[in-house]
Amino acid sequence: MPRILLTIAKCIIPYAIWIIYYEKKFDYLVKERPHYFYCVWNGALLAKKLGYNKISVIEFGVAGGNGLVLLEKYAEEIGKKFKIDIEVYGFDTGKGLPKLEDYRDMQYNWDEGFFSIDIELLRKKLHKAKLVIGDVKETVKTFFSEYNPAPIAAVMHDMDYYSSTKVAMNIFENEDGFFLPRIFNYFDDINGNNSLFCCSDYTGERLAINEFNQEHTLMKFSAAYNLIARAGIETWYRQIFILHKFNHVKYNDYVDPMDGDQLKLKKKYWKK
Repeated sequence: MPRILLTIAKCIIPYAIWIIYYEKKFDYLVKERPHYFYCVWNGALLAKKLGYNKISVIEFGVAGGNGLVLLEKYAEEIGKKFKIDIEVYGFDTGKGLPKLEDYRDMQYNWDEGFFSIDIELLRKKLHKAKLVIGDVKETVKTFFSEYNPAPIAAVMHDMDYYSSTKVAMNIFENEDGFFLPRIFNYFDDINGNNSLFCCSDYTGERLAINEFNQEHTLMKFSAAYNLIARAGIETWYRQIFILHKFNHVKYNDYVDPMDGDQLKLKKKYWKK
């Protein structure tokens, strides 16, 4: 009997230590930019259910690089959790915000040169993430041929302008093999952080989302209503959008939406 108990203990104790370690690690990580965590986690979860062993996550608008560094950490830890490889890419001009020429870019909020980047310093902080530097009009055209990324599962949009966000969305025009059938997106500038920001449906990122939906029949952005239903004071709940690619070959593949990991995480981190 003692031998049986010892054998059971040898099996259970390492597993328990692993669970406690990752629980604490996620507790620490998710306190900062939980919206990034949410998108990467759910992108990886969906990918795993659909049989993918590798995905990509993207940040449009790197600026000082804090978000990309954190995105890389999330990708590493979540990748371990799901036993899936997660590539990370960050798009940026490398020169800060470009010159404003369109009122729809909300010129009263921004100025040319804002959010400049120290490319070499940032590269030293990164381990796996790749910087895609240049005018987004050009880099989204060459991205797939140059990097051959794994299917894209999550995208963080932080290019501030309507015009830049609209152009960045051209990335979704490529072959479905480069994407999951549903892609988790976070939009940083659709609420505004003060009363003078004055977001509207006719300027900025909101306009880019609306025009994309008007211009596409088989691709649509939709708010994450499961989050909005319990939003409370968490403003980022309203900043998550799912891009549905309706004609994707895997769009209708069944996934179990009520697995234990997902329910546990909802209860702990984003259930009100």
